[in-house]
Amino acid sequence: MLNTSSRQTGVNSFSELGISDEIVQVLADRGILEPFPVQSMTIPDALAGRDVCGRAQTGSGKTLAFGIPMVERTTKAQPRYPHALVLVPTRELCSQVSEELRPLARAKGLSLVSVYGGAPMGPQVDKINKGVDIVVATPGRLIDLVDRKMVSVEAVECAVLDEADQMADMGFLPQVHAIMRNVGGTPQVMLFSATLDGAVRSLVNAYLTDPVNHEVESSGDIIDEQTHRFIAVHHMDKARVAAAIIGSVERTLVFVGTKRNADRVTGQLIDEGVSAKAIHGDKRQSERERGLAEFGEGKLPALVATNVAARGLHIDDVDIVLHYDPPQDYKSFIHRSGRTARAGESGLVVSLVEWDQVEDVERLQRASGLNYEIVKMFSNDERLLDLVDHEPDRVEMKRTSDVDISKRFRPRRRRR
Repeated sequence: MLNTSSRQTGVNSFSELGISDEIVQVLADRGILEPFPVQSMTIPDALAGRDVCGRAQTGSGKTLAFGIPMVERTTKAQPRYPHALVLVPTRELCSQVSEELRPLARAKGLSLVSVYGGAPMGPQVDKINKGVDIVVATPGRLIDLVDRKMVSVEAVECAVLDEADQMADMGFLPQVHAIMRNVGGTPQVMLFSATLDGAVRSLVNAYLTDPVNHEVESSGDIIDEQTHRFIAVHHMDKARVAAAIIGSVERTLVFVGTKRNADRVTGQLIDEGVSAKAIHGDKRQSERERGLAEFGEGKLPALVATNVAARGLHIDDVDIVLHYDPPQDYKSFIHRSGRTARAGESGLVVSLVEWDQVEDVERLQRASGLNYEIVKMFSNDERLLDLVDHEPDRVEMKRTSDVDISKRFRPRRRRR
């Protein structure tokens, strides 16, 4: 496997990558003029038909890195026999990727359909029957459609596995394998993931032929443009602290540990005068999409989410990621935090820490290479209004591995 670093490629425009004028114009109309490193490195190989593994920081432009060459190489297909397939782990990501790629497909005269669970199957099948060249799908819904003979993957010439590590974490690998085994011939396969080891490596070995590996190097898992703050809070004052932080900016994505807590925290924030909505697996898909849309459009200052929103979603201009409940593993901390400071923009990540969570959060910091003091604050503390300007002390922390943090981090029983 060929490894490619993040060194400067000298590419200043999409035209230099060999992309068609139609696609370049669509990108220009959206204000996208210069490729990100992962796009500069990946697109030429993908345009040449090579199998590709891509690993890069979240928000680095991976969707266009695979989407542009996929659209460029896709040809018109027979009804129910698409020529291109993108597999993604969540409904939200399915919608997001579809919206990102649909203008490109339209410019090349191609049809694109997104299929995912939690939404009526009928309208999705109707679109497929009208003709579909590209399918963006979650594994479960696609398996259902294939089993019902409503769509076939036998004619797929390009398959993309996006957020492969999340599909592995969510237990979707059996479905992914079942789908890929039904793909006919020797399609081009592109796989994008935050990690390329373990279960993801099994996908690479099974379905990619002589792949080229492109990895955008970084100094660590924490994005350079992220500013991190760790605030010690009292349980009874926690919602008021969160409300003060949310009120200091336009858009805050609040992460909690459970679906029940998402609803509870949302209610507490509303009681504190914050306009907030919750998204989680028990919400109807229409509710989740409406909440995401309002948040993305700046109409909703606070979106409270479980980890369903932590991976893959691209929401522009998230000012603050607020870990209301610290995550139980290092990977979740990294991916939750990655919802801000995307595509070179700056962002603030705030972790609220109760007395019985201090040791666990310190372990998260060590695993992440962070070394910030956990600073005690109450809801009337003026520093909450500008946490970026407040620079806490650094403390000495010996870095541990993500394996260590996963084994040692356990939720503790709260005193009654």
